[in-house]
Amino acid sequence: MRATGLLLFSTLLLACGDKAPPPAAPVPVETTAERSPAVTWDILAREPVANNAEVRHILIGWKDLASAQDEPRAALRTKEQAEKEVIDLLAQARAGVSFEELMAAHSEDQGSAGGTSFQVSPDARLVIEFKQLSLRLDPGEIGVCQSDFGFHIIKRVK
Repeated sequence: MRATGLLLFSTLLLACGDKAPPPAAPVPVETTAERSPAVTWDILAREPVANNAEVRHILIGWKDLASAQDEPRAALRTKEQAEKEVIDLLAQARAGVSFEELMAAHSEDQGSAGGTSFQVSPDARLVIEFKQLSLRLDPGEIGVCQSDFGFHIIKRVK
């Protein structure tokens, strides 16, 4: 009898006690307002196609980034202006303008402006966004990602 009473009391306590709050709605990773129109989201949504890639890139920054202090062009540009420039450069590159010429004239990364290419692998010491896009590009394909340094227009060479 005592065990039955204890069981009944426990059941009543659970039924009448504080109920756990409903689970919180999932926090969206990014909202539509945060999705830059300059980024090639379709390419980033793919599975990686390579474990190693050689890429070249053009870096375009804007004044709100910490790295803009070192680059006069970025220090004068808003993010919206950077997006427009990136969209224009991407269109030029896809239309056949020499990527190397665009790098030399526009990249705010000194190495890239000088023609340097990067070897990319999952463990390369590069920002994650750069690696993610680079390993999803097919050879010859060009895409755009965004990192804490700005927009990266990346062309996979090999």
